[in-house]
Amino acid sequence: MIVGLGEWGLHYRTIEDHCRIARKFDLRYLELGIGGDFPGRIQRDISQQEINNLQTCINDYGIKAPFVVLENDFTLVDSEQLRKMKDRVAHDIRLASRLGASHVRLFTGFALASEMTEERWTSMLEAFALMEDLCSQLGMVISIETHGRNTQVNNGFIHEHTTSTEWKSLQRLLIELPSAVGFNFDPGNLKAVDSSRPLTDYARLLGNRINYCHLKDWKRIEDYWVACAPGDDDLNYDELLKEVPFQGVYLIEYEQVNDVEEGIGRSLKYLRSIRPELRTE
Repeated sequence: MIVGLGEWGLHYRTIEDHCRIARKFDLRYLELGIGGDFPGRIQRDISQQEINNLQTCINDYGIKAPFVVLENDFTLVDSEQLRKMKDRVAHDIRLASRLGASHVRLFTGFALASEMTEERWTSMLEAFALMEDLCSQLGMVISIETHGRNTQVNNGFIHEHTTSTEWKSLQRLLIELPSAVGFNFDPGNLKAVDSSRPLTDYARLLGNRINYCHLKDWKRIEDYWVACAPGDDDLNYDELLKEVPFQGVYLIEYEQVNDVEEGIGRSLKYLRSIRPELRTE
């Protein structure tokens, strides 16, 4: 099992800080993000010289960064908004290619699964077909994150089903998406959106379509969930990982910004306790 470092939770720090923290824990794989007004995100208007400087920084730390997360919603109703969204994502995919990415993380979108009409399904699937064609031309693959619609409550979130978490919607995606489109299996998100279904069910359903993986957990507080490290709550990664065929890099995604380094350390300690053979390169 190879483990690297996800970028969410680090997004208020510079990318050089991301590299420094990764090396502090002897991690050699890093996830980058494009878009959003954060110090740790790559801006869409980045120049080639800035890209060169960024790649030099990453290389100087002995880091590889083949994973890039993008921000999107292909479940938008308004046709003009959806057109602009597709144009923006296509731009970001090309930028990810310039950064040397092999995988781009996308969302299906944040409409509730229960509110998806056939028209919205059609437009969403068409958007993915376009993006997959572009990624194929550029030598990259898409990874759809299993992610619900999150509504903030206090220091946590209420999670509701989207097309990338609801069981029947996932079954439909597996059938109707281009076969090259994979999934970013995030079992913590799936637990928080529907704790009644065993996570092993999702692992078996997605199977070999899993081409990316985030590792975290969520702790329930009253009627909402607070993100935490693997091992901080009851998500049994020891048993779950036995059902996951994915052989790539698993990315720790510790979301709390105030103690992110401590949280990464706890995550690694737990993961090493269940997988003594864990590697970082």
